[in-house]
Amino acid sequence: MDKATLGRTGLQVTKLSYGAMEIRGPRVWSGRPLEDADADRILNAVLDSGINLIDTSYDYGRSEEFIGRFISHRRDEFILATKCGCCVTDRGDHDETSHIWTRDNLLHNIDTSLQRMKTDYIDVWQLHGPTPQQAEEGALVDVLKEIQATGKVRYIGVSSYLPNLPPFVDWGTFDTFQLPYSAVEREHEDWITKAAGTGAGIIVRGGVGQGEPGIGRGSEDRWSAWEQAKLDDLLAHGENRTGFLLRFTLSHPSMTTTIVGTKNPVHLVENLRYAELGPLPKDVYEEAKKRLDAIGRTPVGVV
Repeated sequence: MDKATLGRTGLQVTKLSYGAMEIRGPRVWSGRPLEDADADRILNAVLDSGINLIDTSYDYGRSEEFIGRFISHRRDEFILATKCGCCVTDRGDHDETSHIWTRDNLLHNIDTSLQRMKTDYIDVWQLHGPTPQQAEEGALVDVLKEIQATGKVRYIGVSSYLPNLPPFVDWGTFDTFQLPYSAVEREHEDWITKAAGTGAGIIVRGGVGQGEPGIGRGSEDRWSAWEQAKLDDLLAHGENRTGFLLRFTLSHPSMTTTIVGTKNPVHLVENLRYAELGPLPKDVYEEAKKRLDAIGRTPVGVV
Protein backbone atom coordinates (compact mmCIF):
# COMPACT_ATOMS: atom_id res chain seq x y z
CA MET A 1 0.00 0.00 0.00
CA ASP A 2 1.18 3.52 -0.75
CA LYS A 3 2.71 5.44 2.13
CA ALA A 4 3.23 9.14 2.76
CA THR A 5 5.28 11.19 5.19
CA LEU A 6 3.22 12.47 8.11
CA GLY A 7 4.49 16.02 7.94
CA ARG A 8 7.38 17.04 10.15
CA THR A 9 7.09 13.84 12.19
CA GLY A 10 8.87 12.00 9.38
CA LEU A 11 6.70 8.96 10.09
CA GLN A 12 5.87 6.90 7.02
CA VAL A 13 2.17 6.07 7.22
CA THR A 14 -0.11 4.10 4.93
CA LYS A 15 -2.57 6.27 3.02
CA LEU A 16 -5.37 4.19 4.51
CA SER A 17 -5.36 4.00 8.30
CA TYR A 18 -7.68 2.29 10.77
CA GLY A 19 -10.15 4.17 12.95
CA ALA A 20 -10.64 2.15 16.11
CA MET A 21 -13.76 4.00 17.25
CA GLU A 22 -15.73 1.21 15.57
CA ILE A 23 -14.58 -1.23 18.25
CA ARG A 24 -15.78 0.96 21.12
CA GLY A 25 -18.64 -1.36 22.12
CA PRO A 26 -22.22 -0.41 23.03
CA ARG A 27 -21.73 1.85 26.06
CA VAL A 28 -20.52 4.96 24.20
CA TRP A 29 -22.37 6.93 21.49
CA SER A 30 -24.79 4.09 20.70
CA GLY A 31 -21.97 1.80 19.61
CA ARG A 32 -22.81 -1.67 18.36
CA PRO A 33 -22.29 -4.83 20.44
CA LEU A 34 -18.91 -6.41 19.89
CA GLU A 35 -17.53 -9.74 21.00
CA ASP A 36 -13.93 -9.80 22.19
CA ALA A 37 -13.11 -12.29 19.45
CA ASP A 38 -14.41 -9.88 16.81
CA ALA A 39 -12.15 -7.11 18.10
CA ASP A 40 -9.21 -9.52 18.08
CA ARG A 41 -10.01 -10.60 14.52
CA ILE A 42 -10.38 -7.12 13.00
CA LEU A 43 -7.34 -5.59 14.72
CA ASN A 44 -5.05 -8.37 13.59
CA ALA A 45 -6.57 -8.31 10.11
CA VAL A 46 -5.76 -4.60 9.93
CA LEU A 47 -2.10 -5.25 10.70
CA ASP A 48 -1.96 -8.31 8.46
CA SER A 49 -3.21 -6.12 5.60
CA GLY A 50 -0.25 -3.77 5.96
CA ILE A 51 -2.13 -0.78 7.44
CA ASN A 52 0.30 0.81 9.88
CA LEU A 53 -1.56 3.66 11.63
CA ILE A 54 -4.27 3.00 14.20
CA ASP A 55 -6.22 5.94 15.62
CA THR A 56 -8.22 5.75 18.83
CA SER A 57 -9.09 7.90 21.86
CA TYR A 58 -9.29 7.75 25.62
CA ASP A 59 -13.09 8.01 25.37
CA TYR A 60 -13.68 5.40 22.64
CA GLY A 61 -15.21 2.87 24.99
CA ARG A 62 -13.23 -0.39 25.00
CA SER A 63 -11.09 0.54 22.00
CA GLU A 64 -7.82 1.21 23.85
CA GLU A 65 -8.35 -1.87 25.99
CA PHE A 66 -8.78 -4.08 22.92
CA ILE A 67 -5.67 -2.64 21.28
CA GLY A 68 -3.67 -3.52 24.38
CA ARG A 69 -5.11 -7.01 24.69
CA PHE A 70 -4.92 -8.10 21.09
CA ILE A 71 -2.10 -6.33 19.27
CA SER A 72 0.28 -4.90 21.88
CA HIS A 73 2.56 -7.85 21.10
CA ARG A 74 2.81 -6.42 17.56
CA ARG A 75 3.59 -2.88 18.72
CA ASP A 76 6.58 -2.51 16.39
CA GLU A 77 4.27 -3.00 13.39
CA PHE A 78 2.08 0.07 13.82
CA ILE A 79 2.01 3.77 14.58
CA LEU A 80 -0.36 4.52 17.43
CA ALA A 81 -2.42 7.70 17.70
CA THR A 82 -4.82 8.50 20.49
CA LYS A 83 -6.54 11.56 21.95
CA CYS A 84 -6.75 13.34 25.28
CA GLY A 85 -8.69 15.88 27.30
CA CYS A 86 -11.45 13.32 27.73
CA CYS A 87 -13.51 12.17 30.69
CA VAL A 88 -15.81 9.13 30.86
CA THR A 89 -18.56 8.83 33.48
CA ASP A 90 -20.49 5.63 34.23
CA ARG A 91 -24.23 6.34 33.98
CA GLY A 92 -25.40 2.79 34.61
CA ASP A 93 -26.60 1.56 31.23
CA HIS A 94 -24.17 3.76 29.27
CA ASP A 95 -21.06 5.89 29.63
CA GLU A 96 -21.24 9.64 29.28
CA THR A 97 -18.30 11.40 27.65
CA SER A 98 -17.14 14.94 28.31
CA HIS A 99 -13.91 16.94 28.36
CA ILE A 100 -11.82 18.45 31.14
CA TRP A 101 -9.10 20.72 29.79
CA THR A 102 -6.62 20.67 32.66
CA ARG A 103 -3.07 19.49 33.18
CA ASP A 104 -4.22 16.97 35.79
CA ASN A 105 -6.70 15.37 33.40
CA LEU A 106 -4.18 15.15 30.57
CA LEU A 107 -1.72 13.48 32.94
CA HIS A 108 -4.44 11.02 33.93
CA ASN A 109 -5.32 10.42 30.26
CA ILE A 110 -1.78 9.61 29.15
CA ASP A 111 -1.04 7.20 31.98
CA THR A 112 -4.38 5.45 31.60
CA SER A 113 -4.02 5.16 27.81
CA LEU A 114 -0.52 3.72 28.11
CA GLN A 115 -1.69 1.20 30.68
CA ARG A 116 -4.71 0.13 28.64
CA MET A 117 -2.72 -0.27 25.43
CA LYS A 118 0.21 -1.97 27.15
CA THR A 119 2.80 0.34 25.65
CA ASP A 120 5.28 2.87 27.00
CA TYR A 121 4.78 5.51 24.31
CA ILE A 122 2.18 7.03 22.01
CA ASP A 123 3.36 8.09 18.57
CA VAL A 124 0.81 10.86 18.03
CA TRP A 125 -1.10 12.34 20.97
CA GLN A 126 -3.94 14.65 19.98
CA LEU A 127 -6.11 17.14 21.82
CA HIS A 128 -9.67 15.95 21.29
CA GLY A 129 -11.59 18.96 20.05
CA PRO A 130 -10.99 21.89 22.42
CA THR A 131 -11.76 25.46 21.48
CA PRO A 132 -8.72 27.75 21.16
CA GLN A 133 -9.88 29.52 24.32
CA GLN A 134 -9.95 26.25 26.27
CA ALA A 135 -6.50 25.38 24.96
CA GLU A 136 -5.12 28.73 26.03
CA GLU A 137 -6.81 28.76 29.44
CA GLY A 138 -5.51 25.27 30.22
CA ALA A 139 -2.06 25.98 28.71
CA LEU A 140 -2.66 22.69 26.90
CA VAL A 141 0.17 23.01 24.39
CA ASP A 142 2.60 23.48 27.28
CA VAL A 143 1.18 20.36 28.93
CA LEU A 144 1.52 18.37 25.70
CA LYS A 145 5.13 19.44 25.39
CA GLU A 146 5.79 18.67 29.06
CA ILE A 147 4.54 15.12 28.60
CA GLN A 148 6.35 14.83 25.26
CA ALA A 149 9.60 15.63 27.06
CA THR A 150 9.11 12.53 29.25
CA GLY A 151 9.16 10.25 26.20
CA LYS A 152 5.61 9.06 26.72
CA VAL A 153 4.56 10.93 23.58
CA ARG A 154 6.58 11.33 20.39
CA TYR A 155 4.51 13.94 18.52
CA ILE A 156 1.62 16.25 19.38
CA GLY A 157 -1.49 17.02 17.38
CA VAL A 158 -5.05 18.28 17.54
CA SER A 159 -8.32 16.86 16.28
CA SER A 160 -10.37 19.90 15.33
CA TYR A 161 -12.85 21.47 12.93
CA LEU A 162 -14.22 24.84 11.88
CA PRO A 163 -14.76 27.37 13.37
CA ASN A 164 -12.18 26.36 16.00
CA LEU A 165 -9.44 25.43 13.55
CA PRO A 166 -7.87 28.73 12.31
CA PRO A 167 -6.04 29.74 15.52
CA PHE A 168 -4.60 26.24 15.89
CA VAL A 169 -3.21 26.44 12.35
CA ASP A 170 -1.82 29.93 13.00
CA TRP A 171 0.00 28.79 16.14
CA GLY A 172 2.18 26.45 14.07
CA THR A 173 2.85 24.23 17.08
CA PHE A 174 1.09 21.00 16.12
CA ASP A 175 2.80 18.13 14.33
CA THR A 176 -0.50 16.77 13.02
CA PHE A 177 -4.06 17.90 12.40
CA GLN A 178 -7.01 15.52 12.29
CA LEU A 179 -9.78 17.03 10.16
CA PRO A 180 -13.06 15.88 8.59
CA TYR A 181 -13.14 15.68 4.80
CA SER A 182 -14.91 13.84 2.00
CA ALA A 183 -16.84 14.57 -1.18
CA VAL A 184 -20.00 14.99 0.92
CA GLU A 185 -18.23 17.08 3.59
CA ARG A 186 -15.92 19.53 1.80
CA GLU A 187 -15.86 22.40 4.29
CA HIS A 188 -12.23 21.76 5.29
CA GLU A 189 -10.87 21.18 1.79
CA ASP A 190 -8.85 24.43 1.60
CA TRP A 191 -7.99 24.37 5.29
CA ILE A 192 -6.30 20.99 4.82
CA THR A 193 -3.94 22.69 2.39
CA LYS A 194 -3.26 25.57 4.77
CA ALA A 195 -2.70 23.28 7.75
CA ALA A 196 -0.30 21.14 5.73
CA GLY A 197 1.57 24.31 4.84
CA THR A 198 2.66 24.63 8.48
CA GLY A 199 4.63 21.39 8.10
CA ALA A 200 2.02 19.31 9.87
CA GLY A 201 0.78 15.91 8.74
CA ILE A 202 -2.92 15.69 7.87
CA ILE A 203 -5.01 12.82 9.20
CA VAL A 204 -8.45 12.84 7.58
CA ARG A 205 -11.46 11.50 9.43
CA GLY A 206 -14.85 10.85 7.89
CA GLY A 207 -13.20 10.10 4.56
CA VAL A 208 -15.99 7.76 3.44
CA GLY A 209 -18.85 9.65 5.10
CA GLN A 210 -19.42 6.57 7.32
CA GLY A 211 -20.32 4.61 4.20
CA GLU A 212 -23.30 4.73 1.87
CA PRO A 213 -26.65 4.74 3.75
CA GLY A 214 -28.15 1.27 3.89
CA ILE A 215 -24.73 -0.33 3.45
CA GLY A 216 -22.59 1.68 5.85
CA ARG A 217 -23.70 4.02 8.63
CA GLY A 218 -23.75 7.29 6.70
CA SER A 219 -26.78 9.55 7.10
CA GLU A 220 -29.21 10.35 4.30
CA ASP A 221 -28.77 14.06 5.03
CA ARG A 222 -25.00 13.99 4.64
CA TRP A 223 -25.21 11.84 1.51
CA SER A 224 -27.94 13.92 -0.14
CA ALA A 225 -25.17 15.75 -2.03
CA TRP A 226 -24.40 12.56 -3.92
CA GLU A 227 -27.75 12.42 -5.67
CA GLN A 228 -27.93 16.18 -6.18
CA ALA A 229 -24.51 16.29 -7.84
CA LYS A 230 -25.26 13.18 -9.94
CA LEU A 231 -21.99 11.57 -8.91
CA ASP A 232 -23.21 8.16 -10.03
CA ASP A 233 -22.35 9.34 -13.55
CA LEU A 234 -18.67 9.39 -12.56
CA LEU A 235 -18.41 5.86 -11.17
CA ALA A 236 -16.08 3.53 -13.00
CA HIS A 237 -17.42 0.13 -14.04
CA GLY A 238 -17.95 -1.96 -10.90
CA GLU A 239 -17.09 0.91 -8.55
CA ASN A 240 -19.40 1.54 -5.61
CA ARG A 241 -20.21 4.85 -3.97
CA THR A 242 -18.20 4.31 -0.81
CA GLY A 243 -15.16 3.30 -2.85
CA PHE A 244 -15.47 6.42 -4.97
CA LEU A 245 -15.72 8.55 -1.83
CA LEU A 246 -12.57 6.98 -0.41
CA ARG A 247 -10.67 7.63 -3.64
CA PHE A 248 -11.98 11.23 -3.71
CA THR A 249 -10.52 11.77 -0.23
CA LEU A 250 -7.22 10.19 -1.28
CA SER A 251 -7.11 12.62 -4.22
CA HIS A 252 -6.62 15.68 -2.03
CA PRO A 253 -2.97 16.62 -2.66
CA SER A 254 -2.33 17.77 0.91
CA MET A 255 -3.84 14.91 2.89
CA THR A 256 -1.47 12.34 4.38
CA THR A 257 -3.73 9.51 5.48
CA THR A 258 -7.43 8.83 6.03
CA ILE A 259 -8.74 6.82 8.95
CA VAL A 260 -11.60 4.47 8.11
CA GLY A 261 -13.18 2.35 10.79
CA THR A 262 -15.01 -0.95 10.56
CA LYS A 263 -15.53 -4.07 12.63
CA ASN A 264 -16.37 -6.10 9.54
CA PRO A 265 -13.43 -7.89 7.84
CA VAL A 266 -15.33 -7.89 4.52
CA HIS A 267 -15.61 -4.09 4.62
CA LEU A 268 -11.91 -3.88 5.48
CA VAL A 269 -11.04 -5.86 2.36
CA GLU A 270 -13.24 -3.55 0.26
CA ASN A 271 -11.60 -0.45 1.74
CA LEU A 272 -8.17 -1.86 0.99
CA ARG A 273 -9.14 -2.67 -2.57
CA TYR A 274 -10.19 0.90 -3.29
CA ALA A 275 -7.27 2.43 -1.40
CA GLU A 276 -4.86 0.39 -3.48
CA LEU A 277 -6.42 1.87 -6.64
CA GLY A 278 -5.22 5.24 -5.34
CA PRO A 279 -6.59 8.70 -6.13
CA LEU A 280 -9.25 9.26 -8.75
CA PRO A 281 -8.13 10.22 -12.24
CA LYS A 282 -7.50 13.97 -12.18
CA ASP A 283 -10.31 14.76 -14.62
CA VAL A 284 -12.80 12.75 -12.58
CA TYR A 285 -11.72 14.43 -9.32
CA GLU A 286 -12.08 17.89 -10.86
CA GLU A 287 -15.45 17.05 -12.40
CA ALA A 288 -16.73 15.77 -9.05
CA LYS A 289 -15.68 19.00 -7.35
CA LYS A 290 -17.28 21.06 -10.13
CA ARG A 291 -20.58 19.24 -9.71
CA LEU A 292 -20.47 19.61 -5.93
CA ASP A 293 -19.68 23.32 -6.28
CA ALA A 294 -22.75 23.68 -8.48
CA ILE A 295 -25.07 22.42 -5.70
CA GLY A 296 -23.42 24.54 -3.00
CA ARG A 297 -21.27 21.84 -1.40
CA THR A 298 -18.15 23.98 -1.40
CA PRO A 299 -15.08 24.47 0.79
CA VAL A 300 -15.02 27.20 3.43
CA GLY A 301 -12.62 29.93 2.40
CA VAL A 302 -9.26 30.26 4.11
CA VAL A 303 -8.59 33.48 6.02
